[in-house]
Amino acid sequence: MTTPDLSGKTALVTGASRGIGRAAAFALAKAGAHVLALARTSGGLEELDDDIKAAGGAASLIPMDLVDGAGIERLATALASRFEKLDILVLNAAMLGELAPLPDVDPKIWNQTLDLNVTVNWRLIRALDPLLRQSPDGRVVVMSSGVGGNSARAYWGPYAISKAAVEMLAQTYAEEMKNTKLRVAIINPGAMRTDMRAQAMPGEDASTLPSPSALTPLFYEAVTQRDNYFRKYSFREWREQNS
Repeated sequence: MTTPDLSGKTALVTGASRGIGRAAAFALAKAGAHVLALARTSGGLEELDDDIKAAGGAASLIPMDLVDGAGIERLATALASRFEKLDILVLNAAMLGELAPLPDVDPKIWNQTLDLNVTVNWRLIRALDPLLRQSPDGRVVVMSSGVGGNSARAYWGPYAISKAAVEMLAQTYAEEMKNTKLRVAIINPGAMRTDMRAQAMPGEDASTLPSPSALTPLFYEAVTQRDNYFRKYSFREWREQNS
């Protein structure tokens, strides 16, 4: 797929300092969007900003902890004072949690995982919905996983359950927006060369996995397709169909 022209569009990407979020932020900026790159780590955001500028793009950095619900409300207010609309929202920030039998999962880790992977995304949709509706072609892209929503896998409880929930969150929002111009997409990237994957599979040879940048054409399709108010993509299937 050729690089689309996203000039004049504003895109907010969460978890943008590394991995898939970084790849999404760079891809959208390279296509001309003004990227609002959000993450906890300032260092990673600054490196992303350098790369975006070197590629001729523009970004604004937002270092913040998304589990701060009041912070999300302040963010939405600040964005509304600066931008007339939000064209693209990429909900990527997530944590792996604890890989353990359900009875052994630490309640604190359970709450943290469900909070970041599910509740934060609901808070973002709730707070940013007015700005998304102002866009003539608003797009919400939710990053999911084959571990959640497809089939259960032992020991992956908090992460898998949270991903199943966030898929339903995305689909519910899509149904509520079906008579508007807003479009919602879910992307299951599969196994990628990321820190989270290394944490989950420490013995795996990361060199055998695709880089997050391989998702770039799929990001472009998800934010430009107009035919369906809801789409669910599997990167593996999409790559096979487009190879």
